[in-house]
Amino acid sequence: MALQKRRRGPATTGHQRSAWMKKSGENRPMVQACPNCAAPRIPHRVCMSCGFYNGVQVVAAKSADAE
Repeated sequence: MALQKRRRGPATTGHQRSAWMKKSGENRPMVQACPNCAAPRIPHRVCMSCGFYNGVQVVAAKSADAE
């Protein structure tokens, strides 16, 4: 049985994973509408426009005044 010669570091793993996600169209995360504000967001992630996740505000919402 074959054994690996060297351990793959976390940076190399991340580079390979991101390249794989970019290359494969069917493995990209879906974009859905946020149930709170209807802005596009990736499932199982905090909405970047309103800061809600699973009906609870987790992050302070971005505002135009903050910039």
